[in-house]
Amino acid sequence: MTMRTRALLYSFLTFLIICLDYSVAFGQDSDGIFRTDRINALVLVVIFSAAILLYTKWAKEGKPLFLRKIPGLNAVEEAVGRATEMGRPVLFIPGIQELDDIETIAGVSILGRISKITAQYETPLMVPVRYPLVLAACQEMVEQSYVEMGKKDFYDQDIVRYVAGEQFAFTANVNGYMMRERPAANIYMGAFFAESLLLAETGNAAGSIQIAGTALPEQLPFFIAACDYTLMGEELYAASAYLSHEPVMTGGLKGQDFVKMLIIICIIIGVVLVSFGMGDTFVSWFEQV
Repeated sequence: MTMRTRALLYSFLTFLIICLDYSVAFGQDSDGIFRTDRINALVLVVIFSAAILLYTKWAKEGKPLFLRKIPGLNAVEEAVGRATEMGRPVLFIPGIQELDDIETIAGVSILGRISKITAQYETPLMVPVRYPLVLAACQEMVEQSYVEMGKKDFYDQDIVRYVAGEQFAFTANVNGYMMRERPAANIYMGAFFAESLLLAETGNAAGSIQIAGTALPEQLPFFIAACDYTLMGEELYAASAYLSHEPVMTGGLKGQDFVKMLIIICIIIGVVLVSFGMGDTFVSWFEQV
């Protein structure tokens, strides 16, 4: 089954989930198969799916799609190059959450791209993790990257290491590694909590270039204060598409941006209409979304 077929099937199933009437199962009255009061949701799903499929098609055809420059991601190759010149390792931490956390998935995806760069330059890489499932996922991702770059002989299973299952035991172990090995670049991508400042300050004291990314607003000030570059919020999720330029990921990213722009326009129109007392009908279109 091709990617396009899977996307169309997914869209069709989404339509059914939204539109099919489950009112009989819940003891509600129903006049037909479809819930006409959810037509607005159907329209939004159609627009969203069409935008993603269209942008994905354009990306596969090689059409240039604009992606806003993210300085932190542009600095990744520079940081790895600096580590190579100095003969020191690169430290990558994919957050401290389990594999079912979306930020961890984003971090593992970014690790795949960064491990390709370290494989290309034959730069030592260290990836400490906190959970067994994250360990397995990261090991497979790094091994695949080394194989794709033709550097299978340089792959070491100990690149990704299980460190500790407790939050601050993990932090203490990683901080000790930073002070002993003095990695030239520290990259934090994923979900971080109270350990964020401890890690970032230790890396700063060790003289490392530091690039961080998290979607947790409570931890952003600590990374901004102690790191050279910080990815904020959705930049973390866009990073894998930005680094890889893979058509499916790029198309999905551009499709989401297009829908966000439509939503912003609708909000502005709604605010203006409501301000002049003419927005009741317009607002009712979005009540069941």
